[in-house]
Order: sequence, then structure tokens, then C-alpha cells
Amino acid sequence: MDQNEDFYVRYYVGHKGQYGHEFLEFEFRKDGRLRYANNSNYKSDKLIRKEVYVNDIVLQVLKRIIDDSEILKEDDSNWPRSDKNGRQELEIKLGKTHISFSTSKIGSLSDIKGSKDADGLAIFFYLIQDLKALVFSLIGLHFRIKPV
Repeated sequence: MDQNEDFYVRYYVGHKGQYGHEFLEFEFRKDGRLRYANNSNYKSDKLIRKEVYVNDIVLQVLKRIIDDSEILKEDDSNWPRSDKNGRQELEIKLGKTHISFSTSKIGSLSDIKGSKDADGLAIFFYLIQDLKALVFSLIGLHFRIKPV
């Protein structure tokens, strides 16, 4: 994995419901910029936007997580299409490889079992869990107001 190669990761999950457009979105760019947005209008919550720059080590870990997941070998043509419950999108550009996936929201592994491509969807599900854990950790550590 070359540090100068093209690199971009964007994840979105959201729906439009009784509280408006609620979503979670984050993206990593080649220069280390991590942008995070979370919009929940529940009980008049406000849009949360955070931006931070991460170093090359974090980007290398992120690339390794993506590479180890083997998501770049998957195809979303047999995955459930987005519906009234919402959608998820994952876009990754890693070197010359560029993928863009779209599927319905997945609440748990039981949502995956009945799909036409349960193995591919499980890879997607676990990768998203790993990416969200990384992003929440980075945002939480960087913007913590009261250190523990």
C-alpha cells in the first residue's frame, strides 16, 4: 500500500422519517482529513459536524482494515436495495480500485441471513462496524471536553 496512492473512503447511512432526514456520514481523504456528520432531529437535536486531521499511521491502519476485509472483491448487485427504512452507501478509492456500494440499512446479522449474497453482505456489515468503531474513537478522543 503506497502512501502516495489515491485514497478516499465515504460511508453514509440514513433515512427520511417523522423527524426529517436523519443520517450518519463520515469520510477520510488522502490528506488525512476526517469529516464526520450526524443528524438526528429527535427531540430537536442539532446537526453535529466534526472535522479532524489524522496522521499517516491512522490512514495505514484504515487501509489495512479495508484490505483485510476483502470488501474490494465484493459486488452489491445481489444485495437488498434501499427501502423506506433507509439506505447505506460505502465508497472506497484505493489506488486504481474504486468501488461504490449501496444497500438497505442493516440492523443486525439476522437481516443478512435471508439475502441472496449473505457472505458478501456479512463482509460489508463487519467492515462497517470496524470503520464506525474507528471513527467514533477518533472523534471521541479528539473532541473530549473532560478527560477521564
